[in-house]
Amino acid sequence: MNAFYEHHQNNIRFHYRCFDRIMLNAIIQPFQQEQRVVGFFNTYRQLYPVTRDVLRDISTQFHNWVQNRSQRWNAPIVDDPGVRRDKFLDPYFKHAKPDQVVCILKAREPSRIITAIGNKKENRWHLQIKKRWVIQYNFYINDSDWGRMFVRVCPYFPFPARLYFNQHHWLAQRMRQHGIRFRQSTNAFSQCSDPEALQRFADSLTANDLQHCSQKWLAQLTPFFTPRERREAGVQHRLFFFEAEYCDNLVFRRRAALDRLCQRLLDANRTIGQPNKLTVIFGRKISKLYRGQLQTVIEDMNLPSPVIRSHYGNGFAKQYVRDGSNLRTEPATNNVNDYGVRKAIDNLPKLRQKQSAIIDRYLDVQQDILETFIDRGQLLKLTQPTVYPNGKRIPGLKLDQPRQLALMHALVRFSHIAASDSLSTAEIHADTAKALNRSTTDYTLASLRYDLSKLRAKGLVERLDKSRRYRVTAEGYRICVVYLKLFEKLD
Repeated sequence: MNAFYEHHQNNIRFHYRCFDRIMLNAIIQPFQQEQRVVGFFNTYRQLYPVTRDVLRDISTQFHNWVQNRSQRWNAPIVDDPGVRRDKFLDPYFKHAKPDQVVCILKAREPSRIITAIGNKKENRWHLQIKKRWVIQYNFYINDSDWGRMFVRVCPYFPFPARLYFNQHHWLAQRMRQHGIRFRQSTNAFSQCSDPEALQRFADSLTANDLQHCSQKWLAQLTPFFTPRERREAGVQHRLFFFEAEYCDNLVFRRRAALDRLCQRLLDANRTIGQPNKLTVIFGRKISKLYRGQLQTVIEDMNLPSPVIRSHYGNGFAKQYVRDGSNLRTEPATNNVNDYGVRKAIDNLPKLRQKQSAIIDRYLDVQQDILETFIDRGQLLKLTQPTVYPNGKRIPGLKLDQPRQLALMHALVRFSHIAASDSLSTAEIHADTAKALNRSTTDYTLASLRYDLSKLRAKGLVERLDKSRRYRVTAEGYRICVVYLKLFEKLD
């Protein structure tokens, strides 16, 4: 368990972790190659060549099928409301039965589809996969296992799809089955009579649970293929992570205690390291090839519950108060490769482990920012020089040395602490020079290495064996924060 929870557990009524949103891309993998599409139509439909009219007829059939199903299911087809869809669709789910399609929402969205290029005169055609903005159908479903969910199906061949799941709805179904009392407020649990069982259920989610539900609905919502084609041609959607959010929920006993804590967090993150410039690495090394946003910002300052959001790669981690008493920490990404995880849903356990570790490291850092202590003797020892056995003398640390403080400023950024990752002098050179308001030409790498050697002599930074990379120790991070705090008070 992380230091944050251990320190505040007397004020916490219960806590749990689970996936919040999971969005999956579903594709029929053989049809990602144009040649295999031609082979399928030739073998199973005796159609060659595959013309534009053939593809247009397939989409027309799907549109007609949706109209027919809408009437049979008593599920109205509605246009995109242009506002938050959750609130708009609430009335449709009010009296929904298990495994009922309650509404079909159509909207123009991008998708990869097969297009036919050629001319009718010579009847010569070739196929290409293109990204197009097309009308797609979002089937909103009250699933018997997953509760509220939706499946988006593109009506154009080869019928790519996207599925949305929320583990809170899945957990609510499990707890009802086991007679556990709970209160669910929108996208979280504010009360639970058996928090340990809640966490066991959350950890029990497997890729098979996602697979079973997905294939059940995808088979119903893509009626173009016959059972023989599905069996012999391998016409089945494969599932890949598109977006994943994993949330840690600390439900406090008293709202006042959480309000005071959040104000301290916001104040600390304003002053320590300038949050609008903090870089964030989630256990992944940043190189010169990195592309994307890389900073921490405090958003929605005008609202009762501001959000601390740390961007990295294709996602972020955010911390905010939900429902007045729930401190939620939530890493999210729309490319799980950022975490070193492959996109196939079989990697669900590894994804859970990676995102859970990010939460622990993030909360450890926040607790160190809130409460960091060193005794007077330790502080005095840091100011004294270090003498190595070979006689080499390294000066002690001083509170008012700009170069030393600038280096500490760079080291306490979440980039190297929240990620528990290593760093090189080249990676922190620009950050340190920027904290000094100097260029990298004025503040050279040689100067940085000298300043780093002083921190290394005091055990604040350690060098990794047989490499030119360093790691900030836990004690080193704590001491750097103390120095920065003291400097802020005295400045």
